[in-house]
Amino acid sequence: MATSPVKEFLVSYLMPEKCYEEIFVKFHMHVPCLKFLLNKTFGFWILLDTFLAQPPQLLKILWRRSAAGLNLTSALLQLYALSCPVVYAVANNFPLFAWGERLFTLAQTAAIVFLILHYRGDTLTGLLVLMAYSGVMFLLGSYAAVAVVSWMQASSLTALIASKGLQAGTNYCNGHTGQLSTLSVLLSWGGSLGVLFVSLQETGSSFATLSHILSACLSCVLLVQVLCYRSSTATTKKKSE
Repeated sequence: MATSPVKEFLVSYLMPEKCYEEIFVKFHMHVPCLKFLLNKTFGFWILLDTFLAQPPQLLKILWRRSAAGLNLTSALLQLYALSCPVVYAVANNFPLFAWGERLFTLAQTAAIVFLILHYRGDTLTGLLVLMAYSGVMFLLGSYAAVAVVSWMQASSLTALIASKGLQAGTNYCNGHTGQLSTLSVLLSWGGSLGVLFVSLQETGSSFATLSHILSACLSCVLLVQVLCYRSSTATTKKKSE
């Protein structure tokens, strides 16, 4: 008997065959299998957020030749939040394969910061910011004290929350989301839910869990804004053309 494509996909990538039989054949909500499936699904979303959240935003800015509606401080805080794990990994001599993919994300985020300044007419400032950022990253990775690196790592989530809050506030004040990418926001939302789920599975700090909840809520706010302000954003684009 031929195996259905759905079963083949689920068994190959998301769950063992035993769990497929329990959930989709016997219709038994087997808790360990459901937990396994959720772990796999949210892990997939976290990977998508890590690797693919920034390219749509970068491409949209380049395509539209505008960074209207994007909050510069929010972008800088996001760059800081993404930089902290890299500095921590370099300072602690972690192998490159454990954090190397983050360099790709950092480069894209730094490019977004530059483009925001560039399309505001501050190209020179953008170049200086990139140069200063590169120098600071080198110094922190090479010479920063352990206490400083640890503090940066601990503060990265706070910076990310502040970044999302500032962008949400800018969207609300403007009444539109400007050049904010819907796909980037969607991937970030999925990733934040994945991180929250992982945090809830661990017996770590309750403060960290609350922080992840706040981050996920702000991601939801951004996603709702992108969807609800779609008509206002389209009207703004037509007026600017």
